[in-house]
Amino acid sequence: MSKETVTLNTEAIVQDVLNSIDREREREIIARRYGLFDRKETLEQIGELLGITRERVRQLEKSVMTKLRQSGTELPHINDVQNAVLAAITEAGEAARITVLAGALTAENTRTDQSRLAFLTELCPSVAVISEDDTYFQAAGNTSVHDTSTIKKEIGQLVEAIKKAGKPVETKEMSKLANMPSDRYATALASISKQLATLNGRWGLVKWPTVNPKNIRDKIYVILSENKKHMHFNEISEAIKASDFKRKDVTTQAIHNELIKDKRFVLIGRGIYALREWGYDKGTVADIISEVLREAGEPLHRDEIVKRVLKSRFVKETTILLNLQSKPQFKRVAKATYQLTD
Repeated sequence: MSKETVTLNTEAIVQDVLNSIDREREREIIARRYGLFDRKETLEQIGELLGITRERVRQLEKSVMTKLRQSGTELPHINDVQNAVLAAITEAGEAARITVLAGALTAENTRTDQSRLAFLTELCPSVAVISEDDTYFQAAGNTSVHDTSTIKKEIGQLVEAIKKAGKPVETKEMSKLANMPSDRYATALASISKQLATLNGRWGLVKWPTVNPKNIRDKIYVILSENKKHMHFNEISEAIKASDFKRKDVTTQAIHNELIKDKRFVLIGRGIYALREWGYDKGTVADIISEVLREAGEPLHRDEIVKRVLKSRFVKETTILLNLQSKPQFKRVAKATYQLTD
């Protein structure tokens, strides 16, 4: 987002807005409920502090916010705040999370800055506010483009489109599937949803490890999937450290341990792993030779055995030949030709 947008002194603006509230107790309730100077507090916490019931706190909060909203741009600085917020929203794609807007409009983008900006957006008549809950992150849009209910409806369209796709999709495809007016708008909406996540330019459901890896095993899976071929566990470790994952400070030993334990990964060579879904099966080189001969149903020349084993194991040819010659389950039936022992 462009940093040409103005920087708001949210502390001073919020203080002036609070000063427009006549009663000190009501100012205290609003400041504490919205976390304007410290962490947000619950109705119970504020009620206990002020010696009133939680229901009374709720009533006072609702009453004060209704009056402030009715005052609209007559409140101190709110017209300037609204213009700045709408400009930042347009820059972000006609909708944006509060964290994104605070990053553009405040000097430090602290949690308190975000809380203050969220409070101020609720007082701007032309700003559509999306409150945070289990489905949405706190966000804002431009009412002249889409109101709150429309934004939520279109976010639902994105979620359903990705569910129907059944796999992570790139932004352009996601936008097309959900019939969005632009890729930028689709991205802005998707970032507001708590049901969606993105990684490496693709969007998917937050429960899918390919876009929202939550543990080491998931991160290994993403790295192998993106690489599209087998990797040594040291390579996997380095790739995780160089990735965009939120938590990537893991040891090589921890990665190796997870590779061994997870059935999604198959050891196909000395320290080299691949994904089972690529057609690999667990087992030793001797197990693979046995499977090759079993599937053939007839004796095979050692060169053909080597060729077929190398399709599923990244090992030296000498290792395969040594197994053929030394393991009791294989029997030579002609020159350099083997079959399974009966």
